[in-house]
Amino acid sequence: MFIQVESLEKTKKIAEKLAQVVTENDVILLNGDLGAGKTTFSQYFGKALGVKRNINSPTFNIIKSYKGRLPFHHMDCYRLENSDEDLGFDEYFTSDAVTLIEWSEYIKDFLPEEYLEINIKYIEENKRLFEIVPKGEHYKQIKEVLNDDNLIN
Repeated sequence: MFIQVESLEKTKKIAEKLAQVVTENDVILLNGDLGAGKTTFSQYFGKALGVKRNINSPTFNIIKSYKGRLPFHHMDCYRLENSDEDLGFDEYFTSDAVTLIEWSEYIKDFLPEEYLEINIKYIEENKRLFEIVPKGEHYKQIKEVLNDDNLIN
């Protein structure tokens, strides 16, 4: 499923809808080049979960945790390129929280079998293409909710 995004407002709408339907132990992968909008999406998603604190990229910490409607773990694995270090990822994935991972390709060996993958492709200044790829039945249902909510152009 592809969603054409031509404004920050639409990015926010997708993030808010996703935040409404996620449940405990859900894992969301955000992939895309630098500047694609991964951290912006993460900020909108966290705020929609009810996080009150400022959400910024955890590039230097790798993992930041927040309190909201559901606990929220925000990972940025960019600094783990060429590393095989397990930072206890499984504990985060099974902690009754939602985990959102930027640069997930750098920890692919530690990812759970099922997750929702969102690939963000930079097209131009205010234009992105979101590809939603579910891995597992639960995530197929989440994709259908996004599909049914008229988010697709």
